[in-house]
Amino acid sequence: MKRREFVRTAGGASAALAAGAGATGSAAAQEVQPEWPSGVTSGNLGSYVDARGQSEVTVQVGAGDSGLAFDPTQLWVDTGTTITWEWTGNGGAHNVQTVEGSASLDSGDPVGEEGHTYEYEVTEEDAGITHYHCVPHTAVGMHAGLAVGGDVATVETGGGGSSNAVFVPQGARALGIATFIAMVSTLGLAFVFMKYGGTITAEDA
Repeated sequence: MKRREFVRTAGGASAALAAGAGATGSAAAQEVQPEWPSGVTSGNLGSYVDARGQSEVTVQVGAGDSGLAFDPTQLWVDTGTTITWEWTGNGGAHNVQTVEGSASLDSGDPVGEEGHTYEYEVTEEDAGITHYHCVPHTAVGMHAGLAVGGDVATVETGGGGSSNAVFVPQGARALGIATFIAMVSTLGLAFVFMKYGGTITAEDA
């Protein structure tokens, strides 16, 4: 293989890898989810599930490493869905109570027992977004959100509905960094071959 052919081939492969990473980020930017109030987005863990179309959903109470989160933290469901909050037994005594919004969530006094549950069947009156929390742990970020129905304001993940910013997921960032390192290494090798070598042969390899 001649030196020019080597450089041309290596450059083309690096460009293809970079384009693939960019495409992954652009596709991910198309996902939308409810426009959660700040009290919800500041909640611990921050996991999100679109459970529309499901008749039953379970939310863990006392999730995360410290047991001070709801999982999923942000949940989108249809009317008629039955939601079961299930206690993990971690993080102390918890409860579920509405801060603001249409759904009247109230599991009663805080409970620390593993396996304890609180069920709530979502109705049309609950349409919209409800912000709820654990009363004993509200100051340390145990907040969550419930979106009900299709008539809720939405935003594109990674930059909001009106932003042109492209959201790049963690995997694509890692691929982009690896691609950059590969490009630099390839160009460095190409420079060495061009400066000190004539051709690359099978025997040299």
